[in-house]
Parts: sequence; C-alpha cells; structure tokens
Amino acid sequence: MPQSASSSVQQARQLLAERLRELVRDAGLDGKDLAALCGWHPSKVSRVSTAKTQPSAEDIRAWCRACGAEDQAGDLIASLRAVEGMWVSWRRMERAGLRRAQEDRLPLYERTRRFRAYSPGLFPGLLQTFGYTEDVLRGVRRRRRMVTDDVADAVAARMERQHVLREGQRQFAFLVEQSALGNALGDAETQAEQLDHLLTVGALPNVSVGVIPVGLGRLRMPVEGFWIYDMAQVNVELVSGYLTITQPSEVTMYAETFAELAEQAVYGARARALIASAMDSLG
Repeated sequence: MPQSASSSVQQARQLLAERLRELVRDAGLDGKDLAALCGWHPSKVSRVSTAKTQPSAEDIRAWCRACGAEDQAGDLIASLRAVEGMWVSWRRMERAGLRRAQEDRLPLYERTRRFRAYSPGLFPGLLQTFGYTEDVLRGVRRRRRMVTDDVADAVAARMERQHVLREGQRQFAFLVEQSALGNALGDAETQAEQLDHLLTVGALPNVSVGVIPVGLGRLRMPVEGFWIYDMAQVNVELVSGYLTITQPSEVTMYAETFAELAEQAVYGARARALIASAMDSLG
C-alpha cells in the first residue's frame, strides 16, 4: 500500500498490534518468550508488536495459543480482516471479475443518503452512459490485463446501480474538472452522448453538477478522485488499489477538500455553457 494512502489503515494496524501486546503482558510474557513458544525469530514479534508487519490469521492463532488466550483469536482475526478490507489491491478486488466488483458496492449506495463525488479525469459512474461505461471498463480490463471478460455484465450492473439517482430521499453533488469534458476513452459520438446525458442528469432536482474551469489562480489544485458517502466513509481509487477511509478526522479532511473544490466550480447556466462548448468541439 502506498505510504501516503491513508493514516486510517495504519491506525487500525496500530490498534490491532496494541491488542496483541496486551495479550503478551496479561500472560506475563515478554517478546522473547512469545517468540520461543511460537517458534519465531524475536524480530518477528517486534515487527508485529509495532505494526511494522501485518500478521496473518495463522500468526494470530499462534500468538493467542502462546498467551493462553485462544478464545480471543476469532475477534482478533476479524479485526485483521477489517484492516485488510480498508486497502484492497485491484487484483484482489477484481479477482472474480468486473461484474462482481460493481455489484459489491450496491449495498453502500443503497444505504447512503448524501453522495459527494469529485472526479478529475472521467465522469463518475452514476453519471455515465452505457457506451461511456463500456469504454471505461474495457480500458480497465486492458490496463489490468484481466483474463476474464465480463465487461458486458459489469456495464449492466453499473447501469442498474444508477436507480439510486431517482429513488429515495437522496442528494448528489458531483464535481468534475473541465478537462474531463474533453477526455474520453472512446469516440466522439460516445462522448457527445455522455455530455448530453450529463445535462439531463444535472437537471434532476436532487442532483448538483459542478464543473471546475481550467485556469490560473486556483486555490486548490486537482487531487485524486474520491467519493464521500454521508459522513461515514470515503472511497478513493488509486493506481494500485481501492482505499476505504472511515476515520472521522480523515473523512472530514475529504469533506473540506470537496467544499474547497466546490467553491471553484461553476453551476447552472455557466456549467451548461462549458458542456455545450465541449460538445461543439467534437465536431
């Protein structure tokens, strides 16, 4: 995981390491004792105890046996799984194919009432047309050299997920960089259809679409794309994987960043004019 990805993951690892250290203290052992009982080099105990190395489930079982606390192994392994779930590589997340990865996010979308999304390069999934989504996901499959080709099913799953735009009492705020209006993985016809769809969705009463114009003197430069779900969770798509942030202080940082970017965006007639200009430039 990139060192700068999130302190949430590291904090969760630290909490798990602290619980493991407590077991050692409660058992009246020290690191060397534990290493001998587990058949490990003492340096491994030190690395796990300081959260420099993440233990495996089997490591936790051995640790608990050595400390006479086997009844706690289940809870600690559950904590380990939670830490692992905060950072997921694309290879692991998409090992069952792109369709499954799309479907797995649906429960999060259905329980969220306030969505905020910032995208510097492509349109967020909830705003995408069928053709645009197909181009995006085929690009993902090529880039990650995936053997399974379930793009058609994955596109259908993403289209189905868009029902949240029109159902329930949900509010959506989308921010896109002006450069995204002219960026496309497909052809001009697909991009024109996408831009027209952006105008249609942006007219919904529960949807706000802001475009951040290209220009000098910006107060906040583009950052990585991210989604904020209520104030409970942030998801960030990075080159190497998918990051889930739940630490309240970090969620607040992303909310503040979104607010700063939103202040630089244009809306309504001005946003529509930029979108129309992008459509005209397609010829």
